[in-house]
Amino acid sequence: MTKGDRVTTTDQGAASAPSEGGAQPDPDEVAAYAFNVWSYKKGEMVSLMIHLGDRLGLYREMAGAGPLTVDELAERTGYARRWLLEWMRGQVAAGLLHHTDVDDGADTFELTAVGAHVLADEESSLAFAAGAFAGPTAPHIVDRLVDAFTTGRGLTYDELGESAAHRTDRMLGPWARLALVPTIVPALDGVAAKLGAGASVADIGCGAGLAIAVLARAYPNSHFVGWDPSSHAVEMGERRVEGLGLDNVTFENHRGEDLPAGAGYDLILAFDCIHDMTHPAEVLAAMRGAIADDGTVLLKDIRSTGEFRRDLRNPMLALYYGFSVTTCMSSALAEPDGAGLGTLGFPPPVAERMCREAGFTRFETHDFEDPSNLYYEVRP
Repeated sequence: MTKGDRVTTTDQGAASAPSEGGAQPDPDEVAAYAFNVWSYKKGEMVSLMIHLGDRLGLYREMAGAGPLTVDELAERTGYARRWLLEWMRGQVAAGLLHHTDVDDGADTFELTAVGAHVLADEESSLAFAAGAFAGPTAPHIVDRLVDAFTTGRGLTYDELGESAAHRTDRMLGPWARLALVPTIVPALDGVAAKLGAGASVADIGCGAGLAIAVLARAYPNSHFVGWDPSSHAVEMGERRVEGLGLDNVTFENHRGEDLPAGAGYDLILAFDCIHDMTHPAEVLAAMRGAIADDGTVLLKDIRSTGEFRRDLRNPMLALYYGFSVTTCMSSALAEPDGAGLGTLGFPPPVAERMCREAGFTRFETHDFEDPSNLYYEVRP
């Protein structure tokens, strides 16, 4: 290959040469490429149908019910039969419902136990995913993203509205509810004992407060404060803890940089948010100033090697880059001098380097088999 030659990489990671000047591309390659493009449009439509199924409670109604006819589902839900039939047939076409063709026309549709685990069981399944489907992006947000390509300035989470905080909360919910107390906390050196005895805990970028609510119920002797710059998220968090009757949780509508030096927190959390921050280095430095000498910082962030070619092996990589443009990198560039790490911008090598530059001396990576995230245990 000469110096002037170029190679392009497809989404499957295979290299292909660009078309020569005026040569017509191979029709079969055009057809395959077009199919790939339209498959993403199909995904857009199926995503909306999953959102409707979740929002209308259809998956929850079908979970454990066995095969149902459209009339049976209409009777159980009170929804219009014709709309249900179109939705159910589309779910079969997407491979999400099991279909049995009955001779008398009373076809049945079933959400299998596997499907229920992913689409209906929000409270006890780590695989629950329907909460990630929040409907189409509002046109005015799309317009702002278009402008961002010219201005370079992204949108804060507040500017994305309450729906962004709600979707993030539901996406991160299963691991917070089901793994944080029984699996993650016990793996941290001495942290469970401190929480049991009574510790001071700050959750930076707490969102709607799900993680600290879970911890607050498990460790009533400890006090938890959630920090988040999004007023929408803080309001949701306050409603959550009030509804749960928790009196050991408070919230601060502030940025992570505002952590008070010398606060002496026993534990500081930052889950899926360092890469979203405009000034992550300053936030890590503030954590170092606010943590007790024998305290622990627990960071959770997206799995990435930090090398694009290696990350291409991840079949969900395109999804992560979509999240980055629409939310994560956008938030990280919401100020003129934003760091712009983006969804995949805080892999272990970067995380360790930035933590040590912030003044921490001990760094350990934990893999709890969370398919999307790694966990970093950091100490002074």
